[in-house]
Amino acid sequence: MTPPTADAEADSPDDAPATTDAWPAAAYARPDGIGARNRLLVLPSVICSRLVADRIAEAVPGAVSAGHDHGCAQLGADEAQTERTLEGVAANPNVAGAVVVGLGCEGVQSDRLAGTLADRGVPVRELSIQGVGGSDEAVAGGVDAARELAADASRTATADLGDLTVGVVSSDLGDSTVDRADPLIGAFVDRVVDAGGRAVVAGTERLRPHGDAVREAMSADAAESYTETVESSPTRTAGLVRRAGERSFADLARLWGERPIGAVLPYGAPAPHESGVALVNAPTEFAAASTALAAAGADIVLHATGDGIPTGHPVVPVCKVTGDAETSAALSGDIDVDARTAGVDDLSALVGRVVGGERTCAERHGLTAFAISRAGPSM
Repeated sequence: MTPPTADAEADSPDDAPATTDAWPAAAYARPDGIGARNRLLVLPSVICSRLVADRIAEAVPGAVSAGHDHGCAQLGADEAQTERTLEGVAANPNVAGAVVVGLGCEGVQSDRLAGTLADRGVPVRELSIQGVGGSDEAVAGGVDAARELAADASRTATADLGDLTVGVVSSDLGDSTVDRADPLIGAFVDRVVDAGGRAVVAGTERLRPHGDAVREAMSADAAESYTETVESSPTRTAGLVRRAGERSFADLARLWGERPIGAVLPYGAPAPHESGVALVNAPTEFAAASTALAAAGADIVLHATGDGIPTGHPVVPVCKVTGDAETSAALSGDIDVDARTAGVDDLSALVGRVVGGERTCAERHGLTAFAISRAGPSM
C-alpha cells in the first residue's frame, strides 16, 4: 500500500490556490466526522521510546512522531493525565492510524494504550523495544507496522463550518492581542457555533482572577465543573494570573465570541459537546495547550500571538494570528493572519483553505512541538 503524505497537497510544490470561496472544503472521512489532515502517528508511550519513534517516523513518508518526556515513574493523576492525553491525540480526526511504541517496563504501557485506541476505532499497531529484542529491531518492526497502516490519502468527504472543531489559544495579554487578534478569532468561533460546529478553548490561567464572572458565563453544569476541574488544580504561572487580573473578564472572553461556555474539560479529555464552546483546563503555553486541544478533537488550531511564536503541532494544523504591527513585519513568513487588516470573512476563507489542504506557515516550515502538561510530581 502507498504511504500517506502528511496532507494531500504535501507532494506538490504549490499550496492550494487562495480563494475566497473556500467552503465547503474537501476533507478526510472519519468514523466520527472529518479530518483536515491524514497523519500517520508514531506515538511513544514513554520518554524512553521517543528516539525509536522518531526514527520510525523519519523512515515512512507522511508519518509524524510525538515525542514527550512522560510515561515513566509518574504518580496517580499525573500518569492518568499523560495516558488520557496520548489516547486523545491518537484519536484526533486528523490521525489516519497510529503505531504505539513502548519500552516494556513503563507506567503508561504501550499495549494498554493501543488496546484503548482500538476500542475507539483507531487503526493501531503496537510494539515494545524490550518485547522485540532491542532498538534496531523496534525500528524495523515499527516501520513495517507503519507501512501496514498506510493508505492512499484521498479527500472523499465534504466539510462545512458546522463540521468543524476549532481549537483556540491566546498566548499573551498584550493590547494588540486582546484588542485585535482575540476578537477576530472570537468572531470566527461565533460563525462556527452558529453553523452547528464546536470550539475548544485553552488558557485557563487567564480566567483565574475572574472566577465569579467566569461561572456566570457558563451553564450550571459547566460552572460546577469549572470549580472542580480548574479552580482545584495548582497555578504555576502567578505572573500571568496577576496580569490577567488587570484585564476585565469581558476583554478576555472576546477570544471565544459571544456564546456561553457549555462544558469544562480536564486536560487531555475529548470534547463531549456536539456544538458550542468548551473550556479545556490547559495552560496558555503553546506546546502544552495545542496538545490538549488536539486531544479534545480539534481539526485546526487558531493561535493568537503578539510575540509571533512560529511553532506548530505534529497532528493539528495551526494558524498564527497576530495584531501586532512589529511582529507582522518581522515575521511575515510565520504569521498566517494579520488581525489589523483581516476580517472574519478573511479568516473564515483561510480556515476553509487549510481544512482543504493548504499548509499553514508552521507546516510549510516543518516547525512542530509536542508537550504534555503536568498534573503533579514524578518520582
